[in-house]
Amino acid sequence: MNQVIFDYLTDGALNGFIVFQSILVLVILSNWLVLRRATRAPKSAGVRKVSILVPARNEESSIRTCLESLLGQDYPDFEVIVLDDESTDGTSRVIREVKRDHPDLCVLAGKTLPPGWGGKNWACHQLAEAASGEILLFTDADTVHASASVENILRVMDFQKADLLTGVPRQEMETWSERLLVPLFPWAFYTFNPLLVAYAVRFKELSAAVGQLMVFRREAYRQIGGHASVRESMVEDLELARGIKENGLRWRVMDITNLISCRMYRNSSQVFHGLAKNLFPAFEYRILVYLFVWLWLAFLFLEPVLVILGGIFGSVLPGMAILKAVTSICLAWFIWVFVFYRLKLPAWMGFFYPVLMIGFEAMAAASFWLTVTGRTSWKGRTVKPPRLRL
Repeated sequence: MNQVIFDYLTDGALNGFIVFQSILVLVILSNWLVLRRATRAPKSAGVRKVSILVPARNEESSIRTCLESLLGQDYPDFEVIVLDDESTDGTSRVIREVKRDHPDLCVLAGKTLPPGWGGKNWACHQLAEAASGEILLFTDADTVHASASVENILRVMDFQKADLLTGVPRQEMETWSERLLVPLFPWAFYTFNPLLVAYAVRFKELSAAVGQLMVFRREAYRQIGGHASVRESMVEDLELARGIKENGLRWRVMDITNLISCRMYRNSSQVFHGLAKNLFPAFEYRILVYLFVWLWLAFLFLEPVLVILGGIFGSVLPGMAILKAVTSICLAWFIWVFVFYRLKLPAWMGFFYPVLMIGFEAMAAASFWLTVTGRTSWKGRTVKPPRLRL
């Protein structure tokens, strides 16, 4: 009797997995078509001044390449403003060296972080206050931009009539800790955001943004209150995108993998602390939702593999269960490999998605634990413990 119940539950779970994964396949294919259409935007009719805004804290290893790529843009009217956010490494020295070679670079010294503000939000707020452009382009200090980036971004922004344009840069990964964990956010962004639906409805949860590139029309940025409206948030990019939708403005996504690259972290410690800082906050500290999502993902992508292994190593399972498990695994392969290929991540890694999933689950647990115990920190600053929600 127990075996019959087990087989029944296994069969029902596999049916659910196949249905859900089929929906994800439709989502990623529709996203591919939506993003492909956006790249066909015609050339912009006019020229608007663009303020390129770069917050930098302890970015000695990447800030020179970032700034030089931004200063070399082909666009006719732009300014680059970098803010040194009380760096404790050689960032200030490198910025001064770049300034000597590029006198047009505007350099700000960040003011002391006031109570109630997150570090990056305070830096971006100061940058926005200093900007003179009609377009505000926020980008991280660890990004590298092709010379045609601004021109193409403005072209798509006009074509899409967007008040906020964002996208996922190509992620550069050199260490195994990066390869194991960094793909989490880009993969989730592409897989779980049905853009066709998100663009059509005002439901704010169906929106997302990537802080590595956020491009606002100045008036839209002011209308939502800018970074001051999300001053305490650890996931200000998501909150700003939600603010755009709540105010009835247009949020759009662009494929920027051929224009912008980013190496977010350079060692296992940075990977761990960077993801721990962002993962639980991305769920607005909602404990039950967070636990449900990560348990569901574990079952969705790991149970079919366990069913196959059980069939190989001795468990007696109906042939139909094995067939359904294989179908689920093939759908998972498509979901992971296709998305990795589209994001210019190593596509072969998608075939090893169970290993990646285990790493993601461990990171999710670590983010939860560090957050609830008040031990989250980033770049020498302790993150204020949040108010948890059920």
